[in-house]
Amino acid sequence: MNNELRTKLIATALEWQDRYGVAPQITTPLSEYDAAMLVGMPEHEYSAYMQDITAVNKGSDFIYRNVRYQVKGNRPSGKPGSKVTMVPKATNYEWDKLIWVLYDKFYVIQEAWLWDVAEYKQKFHNIKRLSPSHYREGVQLA
Repeated sequence: MNNELRTKLIATALEWQDRYGVAPQITTPLSEYDAAMLVGMPEHEYSAYMQDITAVNKGSDFIYRNVRYQVKGNRPSGKPGSKVTMVPKATNYEWDKLIWVLYDKFYVIQEAWLWDVAEYKQKFHNIKRLSPSHYREGVQLA
């Protein structure tokens, strides 16, 4: 993914982290954008779709080719020894596919995994705490 605005956003977040210790919360919007690009959604379509979306949109994060996508993303803090041990769990099943994106401390995608809602619900509904190993049982996208 080679988007100039994405690159600027990451550079600003990393500069902020260097100066003030904690990066701004960009993982959610960045992972949603990256997931859309991973499934082949053209950037102009993603931009047009997102114009009427709010941060509290329930269910899916975006729809592409009539598939509702829910996106979860993680990034280690960048502090020495920090790594992702817990991943966010879907709180509803009003989507068709879930994509989990794992970044490194520089927001470079390390891996991405895809789940269908029925498989996800069957496998994880009764599990309280999910780890990266759980999501790695899905279909690898990156």
